[in-house]
Order: sequence, then C-alpha cells, then structure tokens
Amino acid sequence: MSAKRVSKIYLTSLFLVLLTAVAVTADDSAVSRATLAGLQGVKVVVEELPPNVQQFAASAGLTSAQLKRDVEKKLQEGKIRAVEEKNWLNVPGRPVLSVVVKTHEKEKYWYAYDIKIELRQLAYLETNPKVRTLAGTWSLSITGVANTGNLQVIRQDVGVLAERFVKAYQAANGK
Repeated sequence: MSAKRVSKIYLTSLFLVLLTAVAVTADDSAVSRATLAGLQGVKVVVEELPPNVQQFAASAGLTSAQLKRDVEKKLQEGKIRAVEEKNWLNVPGRPVLSVVVKTHEKEKYWYAYDIKIELRQLAYLETNPKVRTLAGTWSLSITGVANTGNLQVIRQDVGVLAERFVKAYQAANGK
C-alpha cells in the first residue's frame, strides 16, 4: 500500500472521528446532585422524536417509546423507582426525568443531534411560597453527529446520560 493511500485513509478516518465527536455539557455539580437526595422515584417522560428523523429512526430501534423503556431499565438496574403516571401525583416533589432529542439535518442523510436529560421537580419561590412550579434541578446533555445508517448512536447516548443520572442519584442518596 502506498504512503499516499495510507495517508488518505488516515485523514479520512481522523475526519470521521472528529465528525462524530461528542460534546457533553452538564449541570451535574455538588449543588445539583444535592437536589436528588431523598427522591422516592421519578416519572420518565420522553419527548417525541423530531419528524425529520422519525422515518429513519424507527428502523434503528430509535423511538420515543423505546427510549423510555431504555431509561426505565437503567433506573431499575440502579434501584431507582420509575413511577407510573397514575402514582406520580403521590410522590413528594413530583420528580420528572425528561429526555429530549433534537435533530437538525446537516446534509442529506446526516443529522446533528442534541440530547438533554433533565430532572425537574416541584420548587417554591422564596419571594412567593404560594407559587409552586416544576423546575429543572439536575441535567446533562450530549451533542453529536450521526447518519441514517448509525442513528442507534443516539439511543446509546441516551443510555449514557441515563447511567450518569443513576450515578448522580446514587451519590446523592449514599448508595
């Protein structure tokens, strides 16, 4: 194999690695982890996938329903109760673990994606304690690029974020 061909393969490989590089942003600090202490479980809500990717995503096992099952399985493995809708109102703080996947078609068959997982729970305003609202208290996100042939990477990244939530929860609850 010629040096020129090896160089071309190397550069192409490097380009693909950089293209699919993932950035992680977080609010997984000591303060945000402290907000997870004492939670008796969470309701998992996964927003519908954007229409621009749905047609390709289903064949990769990437549906909102599947992502919800995946996240609930990670919670179960971490000994965190996944609360059903009918029981959620009885859980103190009414915690919701929200998963949102956003995509943008960069070029034909290539999608930039951003996944955010956020714990939201009841919060009271110090200036007006009568006002209660769901507020984000812990979150992580991942950004990356995928093509229609490897959209399962989005499902894998949701799993990574769910695992990070489990670890944060366990750290906050001494497990």
